[in-house]
Amino acid sequence: MANSVFITRKIPDAGLKMLERSCRVSVNPADKPLSKNEIVRELKEKDALLCMLSDQIDAEAMDADPQLKAIANYGVGYDNIDVAAATARGIAVTNTPGVLTDATADLAWALLFAAARRINEGDRMVRAGKFKGWSPTTMLGQDVQGKTLGVVGAGRIGTAFALKSRGFGMKVLYFARQRNEVLEKELGAKKAALDELLKVADFVSLHMPLNAETRHLIGERELMMMKRTAVLVNTARGPVVDEKALAAALKEKWIFAAGLDVYENEPEVEKALLSLDNVVLAPHIGSATVETRNKMASMAAVNIIEALEGRVPPNCVNPEYAKFRKSK
Repeated sequence: MANSVFITRKIPDAGLKMLERSCRVSVNPADKPLSKNEIVRELKEKDALLCMLSDQIDAEAMDADPQLKAIANYGVGYDNIDVAAATARGIAVTNTPGVLTDATADLAWALLFAAARRINEGDRMVRAGKFKGWSPTTMLGQDVQGKTLGVVGAGRIGTAFALKSRGFGMKVLYFARQRNEVLEKELGAKKAALDELLKVADFVSLHMPLNAETRHLIGERELMMMKRTAVLVNTARGPVVDEKALAAALKEKWIFAAGLDVYENEPEVEKALLSLDNVVLAPHIGSATVETRNKMASMAAVNIIEALEGRVPPNCVNPEYAKFRKSK
């Protein structure tokens, strides 16, 4: 009998058809997140789960399906999955790293420019019929050329983002645990302490994973350190920023503007942010290009197929699961 797979949201056909060739596949027909109880109900007697970052997969969900062998996350992050619990149960956990690097880095630049040059605010002005012609003092934003760029988190996406600054002659500072020799060689970038970076950067872009150390990494204290002309961009994870503190910073003009693609309590957004003109709000579209989403779907499908065929999948985040699987 073919292995069975449950997918919590419809994914692009590139991955779906790949799975359907070797597995019995069931997909959530509604284009909305499922509740934990709904996931638990659908998981019963499934061999693999393909889930989204918004799906919380804990030990209880895993125990509802004793035959579960693989959990493939459709994204780079996987803090929504209790990896330790999965490992102890011999379940492979995978993600989709690398494939969305450039798409997310590009989106961070889009947010940076939109916030710096007040694009969304200007768009709303034109649509409301308030544009009355050119004025020397209308919609003044911030220059990007020659400014100081602060990159917080210098992994794949942070590195790609920083490298794209070459055309703007920017001075680059980065905050990371380890030296990034690529950035230092290619850009003359300098590794800096977070406080130092926040104090001198004209643009601060966040690119770190979410964990206990990075939750609310940017809060009231950090925002008050930044320049009043600074722009903050977050395409990493929502809880890295204290949204209430950010709303206060934008309202009180501690910083000039912000561009956000992720939120602390997605899909909810801090209400105070919704009424502010100096924040650009995108609906978590960092990887939302046709090419990238197809590649993510294919990668997730391959991860599942490899796991179900008894091999450690190529993007496994807990390869030690195998020894627990063998001991069952």
